[in-house]
Amino acid sequence: MTDFNDLVERYLRAWNEPDAERRIKIVADLWTEDGGYTDPLADVTGHEAIAAVIASAREMFPGFVFTLGTGPDGHHDTVRFTWHLGPENGPEPVVIGSDVAVLAGDGRLKHVYGFLDKVPAA
Repeated sequence: MTDFNDLVERYLRAWNEPDAERRIKIVADLWTEDGGYTDPLADVTGHEAIAAVIASAREMFPGFVFTLGTGPDGHHDTVRFTWHLGPENGPEPVVIGSDVAVLAGDGRLKHVYGFLDKVPAA
């Protein structure tokens, strides 16, 4: 049985990792080799592509951190949770999102589907 709390903590750690080499290792440990990530801005497969999406988000919001909003809530091979992105110790997040992850039989991520619930005004 998968520990959804641990899985989501590791997932957020990947998004918060500033070092590219450590980030790709976290992604490789977390996702299956053919794992994917889809949100309104990306639809990618594979460790390098997932790490590149994370790097892009970090570049768009330098110095910001991802934190758990609500959840995780899961059953069988699926877990959902919300996350916040904002300045560390900031008063409120700049971006809020919801993710739904499907797990492989070994407990690693097979695919993550992301939704943006709150985004900054253009």
